[in-house]
Amino acid sequence: MTETEQTAKDNDLLREAYAAFNSRDIDAALACMTPDVKWPRAFKGGFVCGPTEIRAYWTEQWSEIDPTVNPVSFRHESDSRILVEVRQVVRDLGGELVSDDVVGHRFTFKDRLIDKMEICELPKADSAN
Repeated sequence: MTETEQTAKDNDLLREAYAAFNSRDIDAALACMTPDVKWPRAFKGGFVCGPTEIRAYWTEQWSEIDPTVNPVSFRHESDSRILVEVRQVVRDLGGELVSDDVVGHRFTFKDRLIDKMEICELPKADSAN
C-alpha cells in the first residue's frame, strides 16, 4: 500500500470513528480502536483506558450533554500520528447551545487502529490539511 493510500485509510478510519460517536454507536467507534486505547475525559479531566472505561465515560457524558464533533481537516504529523481540526458543538440536553468551538484532536495509531487521542492546541500559523 502506498503512503497516499494509507493516509486515505487513516483519514477514513477517523471519519468512521467521528460518525459513530456522533450517532452514539459506541460499538462501531470502539471497533476503530485498540483494546488498550487511551481516551481523554474532556469534560472531567484525565484519561480512560480500554473499551469498558470509554463506554462508561461516553454513557455518562451523553447523560449530561449532547456533543457533536466533526472533522474539518487532517494533518499527518508522522507515520503514527494525525492531528485533526474539529468543529465541536455542545448542547445541553434541552438543545440549548453550550459551546461551538474549533479544537485539535491528536490521534496516535498502533496496528492501524486508534491507540490514543489527546485534545491539543492547533497550529497558529495555518490550518491543518
